[in-house]
Amino acid sequence: MRTESLEHGVDEAKRAATDGETPVVMSGDGLVGQVGGALAQSETAMGILPGGRGNDLGRVLRIPSEPAGAVAVLADGHEREIDVGVVNDRPFLCIASFGFDSVANRIANEARFVKGNLVYAYAALRTLAGWKPHTFTVTVDGERTECFGYSVAVANSRAYGGGMFVAPNAELDDGLLDVVMTAHTGKLQFLKSLPQVFKGTQIENEEITTLRGAEVEVSADEDFAIYADGEHLADLPAKLRVLSRALRVIAPPGPFAGPPS
Repeated sequence: MRTESLEHGVDEAKRAATDGETPVVMSGDGLVGQVGGALAQSETAMGILPGGRGNDLGRVLRIPSEPAGAVAVLADGHEREIDVGVVNDRPFLCIASFGFDSVANRIANEARFVKGNLVYAYAALRTLAGWKPHTFTVTVDGERTECFGYSVAVANSRAYGGGMFVAPNAELDDGLLDVVMTAHTGKLQFLKSLPQVFKGTQIENEEITTLRGAEVEVSADEDFAIYADGEHLADLPAKLRVLSRALRVIAPPGPFAGPPS
């Protein structure tokens, strides 16, 4: 069935679950994330056929991007349990981020003339041209931290933006969120570090701080939009939490995929 909106897709998935069927989502991370959130804490497993620009959840779950390989995973039927993130009562499966990412996500979603993963590079360059640093306040399990710089990413999974491993050590089933803060550095240095994100090596840079916890509160000197799974889900200030192993997905067994070596 072709869906007409996120809400329509979620309703159809719920209906399938009620009828004892297995919902299979062929889409990008936006619809996958919302359907997954709707099925959280139920006994119904979700299947995934990657069909968007980013497909980052499928990438980390090691679901092949080509249809034949993804269908083979569905046919095998192996189920595993993963965490579900929640931001102001809206579910997400990958990474919720704001600041620099708020502007870049908006530009990427509006750039219909840029195809494939190039849209994320285009959006980053457009955003960098006019970016000014901001102050972010992050409280992780009661511990408050401030960051003056670019962005904050609260990660349930490892990747976003079509293979950017902003949180390469995040685990989809550990009951915790990885919080990655990018402090101020020169625009040229920031630009040089962008390719590192595809290998996950940027977390070794001195401007990057990573925290980990189950409950996160975030605010900033501007009420940025919070994007997760490519969708605008909330605005600052916000509270984020994790539902541990709340969703069953059909995916290969074994470790989650990391950055390419």
